[in-house]
Amino acid sequence: MNRQLLHTPEGVRDIYGKEYAKKICIENKIHEAVKSYGYEDIQTPTFEYFDVFSKEIGTTPSKELYKFFDKEGDTLVLRPDFTPSIARCVAKYFCEEKEPIRLSYMGNTFTNTSNLQGKLKEVTQMGVELINEPSVEADAEMISLVIEALKSTGLTKFQVSIGEVEYFKGLCEEAGLDEETELDLRACISGKNYFATEELLNERQVAEPYRSIILKVADMFGSMVSLAEAKSLVKNARSQAAIERLEKLYEVLKLYGVEEYISFDLGMLSKYRYYTGVIFKAYTYGIGNAVVTGGRYNTLLNYFGKDAAAIGFVLVIDDILEALDRQKVEVKLPDEKQKLFYQADNKVDFANKLAEAKKLREQGIPVELLKEN
Repeated sequence: MNRQLLHTPEGVRDIYGKEYAKKICIENKIHEAVKSYGYEDIQTPTFEYFDVFSKEIGTTPSKELYKFFDKEGDTLVLRPDFTPSIARCVAKYFCEEKEPIRLSYMGNTFTNTSNLQGKLKEVTQMGVELINEPSVEADAEMISLVIEALKSTGLTKFQVSIGEVEYFKGLCEEAGLDEETELDLRACISGKNYFATEELLNERQVAEPYRSIILKVADMFGSMVSLAEAKSLVKNARSQAAIERLEKLYEVLKLYGVEEYISFDLGMLSKYRYYTGVIFKAYTYGIGNAVVTGGRYNTLLNYFGKDAAAIGFVLVIDDILEALDRQKVEVKLPDEKQKLFYQADNKVDFANKLAEAKKLREQGIPVELLKEN
């Protein structure tokens, strides 16, 4: 026997027994929370045409995609991200729809990266998308649903950090920075690499006061006070409108009663370039990465032929399970199966035990029939 056949490739793993039971339980809890907000399930293919995740759309870099060819020679990829797939699907089946569309999904995504740092290359994600709704109320619905979904799993110690892509774009525009510099700065700031940000600003000879403002924004995290300060730092209408949007959003979130879970971070910039406004991430103890990421993407559907505002988020189920484990949060599993033993070669006893098993199964109790030793 080739020992390699017994092992999985790097970055993937088997899940079974109680661990898998916990995973299914958590998926069901989150799904119920999502359904309570009126979202309907959708399923998209595990692989798509390469163009669905192209550089122009601003999703996962090509080098991190699992690519292969079909018999016609077209390039296909395993999905690294659900949002472009949902956008394609909505543009195809709901092209003329003007009313809000609420969709939810669950499945695995695949990222071919060598820089694992303990991360899996295949993870299970669950998420929602709200299409045809550009309002602040829609932003608040998304963030409130994130909080309800996390609470449904048993987590209580978490924080949702909210940013605004337009604030940074307006600042770069006001500073006269070219697109390449903006994208390079976004990469440094989104990685919370303060020193790389400072070095890049020096290298590109970004003048004062913008050099200092960008460094301040990169490190700006906190409350409504920091939003007021951020607003005072800029003169352009684009950035100021972004802050006003966040201020309105906070007022609606207070109506939901979730403000204790909220903070603001204007230095939070996603690696996905299709985000156009409010973005957010949820963090909890025991996990270095965000367990939820999301935001507004008002132009993404245009690539597929539909002009529609949209916002969504995705939860990484594997990370939530790890957080629950590290925080010692008990996941209550369904009742364990009962075992009924019957005597070998005794038809009467087998028939009696089978009848008993049927009755228990009708009551929703799992039963395993076993021969006596």
